Amino acid sequence: EASLSAHAAARNVGENPAAFNAARAAGQAVATAHVPQHAFGVFYALRAVAAVFPDDAEEKVMEEYNWQARHIPEHLKVEYNKRVVIRRRKNGMFITVNKDKDY
Repeated sequence: EASLSAHAAARNVGENPAAFNAARAAGQAVATAHVPQHAFGVFYALRAVAAVFPDDAEEKVMEEYNWQARHIPEHLKVEYNKRVVIRRRKNGMFITVNKDKDY
């Protein structure tokens, strides 16, 4: 219920990408309890950072990514590095999760 409420909040924030992605990150974090893949909702936190700091998005996103990587349990680091995709594009940062066949 908490996860669904967080995702509903994300839908209701309007044109605020930082609030949208922060709410999605919270919803994914709570949902991890029943589906482990929701742990990769951390990419919403990275998107929120990019939205809050559009002029310094690349630097700030990489700071957050590195912070997350330092705090994730050792046995999950390889998976984290494989799944979280960050690319710079002409129109801003592209941040997603690699959902290949073994996701």
